Amino acid sequence: MTTANPEHIETIRSASRTLVRELGFMGRNLAESDLSPSGVHALLEIGDREDVTAKHLSETLLLEKSTVSRLVRSLIERNEIREVVARHDGRIKQLRLTTKGKRTLAAINRFAVNRVTGAITPLPHATRDTIATGLSTYAHALKAARKGSGAAHSYRMATVETGYEPGLIGHVAKMHGLAYHKLDGFGAPFEAKVAGGLAEFATRLDNPVNQIWTARSSGRIVGSIAIDGESLGGDTAHLRWFLVEDGGRGSGIGSRLIREAMDHSDRHGFERIKLWTYKGLDVARALYEKNGFVLAEEYTGDQWGRELQEQIFTRDRL
Repeated sequence: MTTANPEHIETIRSASRTLVRELGFMGRNLAESDLSPSGVHALLEIGDREDVTAKHLSETLLLEKSTVSRLVRSLIERNEIREVVARHDGRIKQLRLTTKGKRTLAAINRFAVNRVTGAITPLPHATRDTIATGLSTYAHALKAARKGSGAAHSYRMATVETGYEPGLIGHVAKMHGLAYHKLDGFGAPFEAKVAGGLAEFATRLDNPVNQIWTARSSGRIVGSIAIDGESLGGDTAHLRWFLVEDGGRGSGIGSRLIREAMDHSDRHGFERIKLWTYKGLDVARALYEKNGFVLAEEYTGDQWGRELQEQIFTRDRL
């Protein structure tokens, strides 16, 4: 491994200081709110997902448990958040935004979007891409260095493999079972549904319109996606089993997998790609929408083992 260039180090340090100042972290309040920086970041985390606990905030914000306890108490007293009992475990208290908290978060997001938009809009498109990629890579590298591992680098170096190989069905089903149990408390019925669907689909991979891809990091499957060109019939392809494990999110693996699926669909002449999901998976939704998918339908259903707000997204061929 080569030693970092001292000029690069000083340039990055200087830029980091400028970012901290320009984004307002030197003041008592952040994003034109009356919240502290830790309060703003707490609302952002709680607004992004439904399984946030005080323990999660402590780990994510890199704050002591006692500090997070005081922070949570102050946000509850301000009526920005509330505690609810987790559906899958009555011993766990999850944090949710109140109506006021949602308004506060919306104002914070507007402020942040306007600041970033105003800064990068005058720049060439290629420069915007460089900024986005560079900041994301730097952030992941900082996190990996703090944890004393090369995890971020490992995920960025992941390979995407095409097609079936022995053990794939079990590995992908296990990855889904673990991820969705952690995310939303899904259990055996969900994992069995994934495994059964994958097993049936694997028998049809001799048809060239069907394909599955897996992302592998250090020999492990860390992501998956499939295109089923038969199940919906006509000129519509079915996108299935799209998932990237927690540590690989933000590394570009998801974008690579979804691009493989869309390219495959386009090569085989499908006019539309359709996928089923459920409300609340905001990170995945953002990636779908970035790649041309739109929400076509939302309804109450129970195909994942319990009643949820199910969603259908579609992408028409360009």
